Amino acid sequence: MTDPDAKPALALDLRGLKCPMPALRTRKALAGLAPGTALQVRATDPMAAIDIPHLVRELGDELLASAREEDALVFLIRKA
Repeated sequence: MTDPDAKPALALDLRGLKCPMPALRTRKALAGLAPGTALQVRATDPMAAIDIPHLVRELGDELLASAREEDALVFLIRKA
């Protein structure tokens, strides 16, 4: 992981959504971003801890950081 201080161009609040919606919404958001752009995703579904990193690897994008903040998992992703 590199540059965890990257400022996200877009932040998705997916708290309350259940699998597979966080991954599907993240995929859609990444598809609309320009290369090099950062996306922050916040989700409460426990499966997001597996699904989001897997999605990022599958798409060839970069997971810059992941953390747990209060009730949510937070991911910082850079579009390849």
